[in-house]
Amino acid sequence: MKKALVIEDNKDNLKLITYALERHGYTVIAAETGVKGVELAISDPPCFVIMDINLPDIDGFEATRRIRQSSSNGDIPIIAITSYAMAGDMDRIIAAGCTGYFEKPIDPLTIADNIHALLDRVKKQKTGN
Repeated sequence: MKKALVIEDNKDNLKLITYALERHGYTVIAAETGVKGVELAISDPPCFVIMDINLPDIDGFEATRRIRQSSSNGDIPIIAITSYAMAGDMDRIIAAGCTGYFEKPIDPLTIADNIHALLDRVKKQKTGN
């Protein structure tokens, strides 16, 4: 079964994204802090990571950097889902190492399809197709 890691400290948002991903056949592992999320991403690599940016210990920028620096899965897709929507936020998120970015609130009926579309675009860019 496909596995996704969701790093999100808001319980309602975590339930929503978990519901959406499970409906599309994913097993979801969750972390409510950036440090725990980094540990899980390295020790139990998922297909992709959903990363909140505003976390209670290290933020999503630092968590993304730590995952990217790990030797085991530095290329794992990391998708930010965040309320950061000011000018320049998307550029900062991508520069930190995120593969893509979605703004909150998410639509649980379309978010999994949007994630798949993003992952397909990234895969095509890597293979040159």
